[in-house]
Amino acid sequence: MKVAPSILSVFNQNLDEILFQLAKADIKYLHLDVMDNKFVPNYTFDETFVYQIKQKTSFILDTHLMIEEPFNQIDRYIKSGSDYLCFHIEATKNPQMIIDKIKEASLKVGIAIKPKTPLDVILPYLPFLDLVLVMSVEPGFGGQKFMAEVLYKTEELAKIRKKYAYQYLIEMDGGINNENFQLIKKAGCDIIVVGSYLFQQDNLYTTIKELEE
Repeated sequence: MKVAPSILSVFNQNLDEILFQLAKADIKYLHLDVMDNKFVPNYTFDETFVYQIKQKTSFILDTHLMIEEPFNQIDRYIKSGSDYLCFHIEATKNPQMIIDKIKEASLKVGIAIKPKTPLDVILPYLPFLDLVLVMSVEPGFGGQKFMAEVLYKTEELAKIRKKYAYQYLIEMDGGINNENFQLIKKAGCDIIVVGSYLFQQDNLYTTIKELEE
């Protein structure tokens, strides 16, 4: 299981120093939370910031689009330097069009699902996905409490992947720390997004390695 640090809680601090420390911690993925203050009641940054991160690092950029009707904006994010573009199933009426658009650009595509959204709504799209992001908090803010009741989604996604030989990675985001990461790993998760907890620790490298063990 890999850690994808989320810089949601620290992106407006000394960004260069944070990126330097993450590089020293030998991370593979960096999770970027794009919020538009429409789909979620918070604003973070747009594609310009994602592009700046791409110029500064060699991380695999896992960009989580918490934006309204992503199809209308997806071209901007395709050009941003993201490696994975993950949109919310709840934000669009045309998921397949977005999937096709991202695939045409030779990028990895993911779908995110809120805690209260049933897993059934994304099942038709699983054959086409590279990533499924299971939210374990309501999207919009960091520092929330982990919702253990969503673990069944991860377990079910792992079973479906094995049964049909699908290729998507399973990612979980929200309230993840040293008290629950083992449960998440046992449920079949491949990547955990860790933000608030990670940046409260003194040693990023040690914390990340402990979570990835």
